[in-house]
Amino acid sequence: MVKGTTNADVFRLLENWAPKSLAEDWDNVGLQVGSYHKPVKRIMVTLDVLEAVVDEAIANEVDLIIAHHPILFKPLQQLNLDSWRGRVVKKLIQHDITVYAAHTNLDIANGGVNDMLADLLGLTNREIMVDTNEEALYKIAVYVPEAHIEEVMDAVTEAGAGHIGKYSHCTFRTTGTGTFKPLIGTSPFIGEQDKLENVTEVKLETVVQETRLQKVLKAILGAHPYEEVAYDVIPLQNTGEKYGLGRVGTLANTVTLEELTNMVKTTLEVSTVRVSGNLTKKIKRVAVLGGSGEKYIIPALHKKADVYITGDMTFHHAQEAIEMGLAIIDAGHYIEKVMKLGTKQFLEAKIKNGHEIDPTIDVIVSTTNTDPFQYK
Repeated sequence: MVKGTTNADVFRLLENWAPKSLAEDWDNVGLQVGSYHKPVKRIMVTLDVLEAVVDEAIANEVDLIIAHHPILFKPLQQLNLDSWRGRVVKKLIQHDITVYAAHTNLDIANGGVNDMLADLLGLTNREIMVDTNEEALYKIAVYVPEAHIEEVMDAVTEAGAGHIGKYSHCTFRTTGTGTFKPLIGTSPFIGEQDKLENVTEVKLETVVQETRLQKVLKAILGAHPYEEVAYDVIPLQNTGEKYGLGRVGTLANTVTLEELTNMVKTTLEVSTVRVSGNLTKKIKRVAVLGGSGEKYIIPALHKKADVYITGDMTFHHAQEAIEMGLAIIDAGHYIEKVMKLGTKQFLEAKIKNGHEIDPTIDVIVSTTNTDPFQYK
């Protein structure tokens, strides 16, 4: 059971889920304000870090705020404490509250914001709308004394290696003879100094994603009985897991655009949406992208979507979409608030198993409405 969790431990979990390397190059994800090393007992998840959100965090004695939208997008030229951002940063520092942002990396990550939206809409047979990343793969081969093979294999797979498609624990074993001679100054697990040893060993091979490589190597070194561990790390040409923006999938039943509009309002908890297209149009295939999505009309069309659900659609882009046969539901940027509950559930699953994060940590969701628009 893990105790004494720090912010860095929580960041590590989030980055295993949504690696910072997935973020767009213009984005600023990760630590925004605060410390890697501060112990954390209470976490609050929010879409935005506004002053009212920070006041809520102070009132709830929060140690760490996990936000979707970064409070710091560009390098600060000055920290003016009379500005709203300056006041917010000042309060965060005064109350020792750390802020961490998972933005476009959480949009792109499998199981992230766009999958959360697709889940709520009931989309099946889904695919990525816009490919952005393909993760590199490596083969790891480690040489283990026969009696310890199961222990090392468990450690390797527990750390995330051995996933091929929808299969886990994918490994291959070859038995052979390992030779070595312990020299002066060694403390060999097997054998004696200055004597050549012949040991029956198993070569354990498996595949690992680049983002999990260091964790897996650490697990190997921790579980292996030898003082010096022999292993190989080999880059592969195989296709790794793909990541991207937006999701496209199918509804369980064909509906009209008007029916889908009402479903979106109910499911995504928005009182008003903007709709472009014939309300009687039959809809089966749906594209969805949280946040500002007007740049991705063409990819939605290429994926043969009947309708595109997103936010921040402008006048002329909506006109172009209609002319090209794509209906639009602009449900607003604020639909990304789904990340609050989704991130809470992700962290609580880690808390429940007690192996990676202190099980006494409390995770709450901000109740502050940060949508700048009112609908009359």
